[in-house]
Amino acid sequence: MIFVRACLFNVYFMLLTLVMGVGAWPIRLFARSLALPYAKLWTRLAVGGLRRICGIRLVVTGREHLPAGRPCLVASQHQSAFDTLVWMNLVERPAYVMKEELTRLPLVGPMLLLAGMIPVRRAEGAKALRALLGAAGQAAADGRQIVIFPEGTRTRPGETARLHPGIVAMAGHTGLPIIPVATDSGLCWSRNAFVKHPGTIHIAIGAALPPDLGRNGILPAISAAWDDLSRGFTARDPRDNPVDNSVGVPVPHSVDQ
Repeated sequence: MIFVRACLFNVYFMLLTLVMGVGAWPIRLFARSLALPYAKLWTRLAVGGLRRICGIRLVVTGREHLPAGRPCLVASQHQSAFDTLVWMNLVERPAYVMKEELTRLPLVGPMLLLAGMIPVRRAEGAKALRALLGAAGQAAADGRQIVIFPEGTRTRPGETARLHPGIVAMAGHTGLPIIPVATDSGLCWSRNAFVKHPGTIHIAIGAALPPDLGRNGILPAISAAWDDLSRGFTARDPRDNPVDNSVGVPVPHSVDQ
């Protein structure tokens, strides 16, 4: 049944992306200011389909640490493709730092650029960093919440990866606070996995870190915050107790989506 649900979700996701990708043409041509709201709608429908079809529930804690309506750097763990969807609707005006190859995707790629995402050509070294800082500075001036995955790639739950220093340069350049975020999304949707397991994904948002700690301070502080936030997750594997999404249960200081 789990495999069948995964098949149904993938069909749903592909059809949703195709229909909304084609539907984006008028926005690309005549209403570019609507690109970000349109992208937020696409990801909201995708996450909603994941909940209804695959039985994956989301609980977010610590949203009080996000500066409402103000720019910041969101430094999130990255375990699953889910992480690249969910932040579109957890902050008001997100701008993801992403690999440049995604902008070449048919239908989707041009909308990513119009929506204000920040592509990075990682192979270009110092040139890429200069472009990243310029784009980050513009995003900060526009009041965007910049979402970055310092690990640089998806990791398994409990796995430790070396953090890339780009976020240090971004913090120093923009002066924005750094919001550390831990997740256990990989327990329900692991890296490069077709099957999505029913259960609860937790996202824990921590208190802001100052931007002036330098490389030797920022990266260890992010890692330490992730460790502390992860301790608050339920110890058991969420796949052991699938959730009935027909009834919502209020969770104090959290968002259940």
